[in-house]
Amino acid sequence: MSLAAPSAVEPQRELATISAVGTAHFVSHLLQLALAPLFIGMRSDLNVSFTDLGLLLSVFYLFSGTGQVMAGVLVDRFGADRLLISGMVLQSASMAGLGLAPSYAAMLPLAALAGLGNSVYHPADLSILSHRVRSERLGRAFAAHVIAGNLGFALSPIASGFLALMFGWRTALMILGLTCLTIACGLLLARPLLKTQSRAARAAAHPDGLPVISFAHVLMTPVVVLAFLYFLSSAMALVGVQSFSITALQEGYGLSASLAALALGCYQLATIVGVSIGGVLADRATHHHRVAMAGLALAALTCASVGMAVHPPWVTVSLIAGIGLFFGVTMPSRDVLVRRAAPVGATGKVFGVVYSGFDIGSLLGPLVYGVLLDHHLNQAVFLAASVPLALCILAVLGVGGRQKRA
Repeated sequence: MSLAAPSAVEPQRELATISAVGTAHFVSHLLQLALAPLFIGMRSDLNVSFTDLGLLLSVFYLFSGTGQVMAGVLVDRFGADRLLISGMVLQSASMAGLGLAPSYAAMLPLAALAGLGNSVYHPADLSILSHRVRSERLGRAFAAHVIAGNLGFALSPIASGFLALMFGWRTALMILGLTCLTIACGLLLARPLLKTQSRAARAAAHPDGLPVISFAHVLMTPVVVLAFLYFLSSAMALVGVQSFSITALQEGYGLSASLAALALGCYQLATIVGVSIGGVLADRATHHHRVAMAGLALAALTCASVGMAVHPPWVTVSLIAGIGLFFGVTMPSRDVLVRRAAPVGATGKVFGVVYSGFDIGSLLGPLVYGVLLDHHLNQAVFLAASVPLALCILAVLGVGGRQKRA
């Protein structure tokens, strides 16, 4: 089963679509990390604990993960452009609202609404790219989508931290939320670049009838289940490197705070380089699962090598960057594999289901790594992260094998 090829679109119009979708993904990631750098100021002003503030993020990701499944259904029914812009507006307005919230209790429902807004991006973004970009350029389009999100992650703590330092955390959230709301209004003007057919439009264009792909059918498709497990496992691995490596490197490897932060910065930069390489490979490769498996194997081995011994600081920093480079190479091929697994008319459902695994993994991972750090098993953080990366290889092997047989 595969998607129909997108209709012929001029390369310039494809580039404009990729840019618009990338802008939306940038907004999603910019707002996702905006809260964490503000926790110190929020803690004293609201008279709450860090655990209470962490609950805000848990509520956000809970509603984002569960909402992605429903967002995928709505994307296929009503069209991705409507859901994408609506989600941007909801997330941006909710983040601005957090700055106006009179109490911590009032923040919890706003975090839930922000999570629901965030839930639309992957099913909508990837559905738009799948329908509006030709297959020979799709790998690079997916790579640009990932890079835009990573740039949002990189800028978010800098922007929110600087604004909080200048104006306070409440004003920082309002400025970020209103800025992203303005961007959403701009994308509303560019809506023709994001348009995909709704179910009614597809039915009208095919009077002979189209097969109806139910949500239950998607859930029971083995390839979709394997892809979901892949995203869940990869998220559990990445949250260890991205969120817990700085603490582990300082306490277990003797790195200074600045050097540990440098290691994570190199990881993010190397990921972007890897995604760029992976986009070219995805457009040229005929066996995308082999590209993904090779990158995952190298990432898992590199991650395990960090955990097995204390290396000189420059070696440790290089290895951390290597994890990002190798995993980044896999991302465009990963998305192409999922796109090929999607039946006609069910792209949103498939992307919604499999990407919900990423949010679930992001919820479960911190529980594991937090316990390891509490018991001073700092090197075990990287060993533990290498295990789900290895499990991802099995999931990709299953996806590739089933698609080959199909």
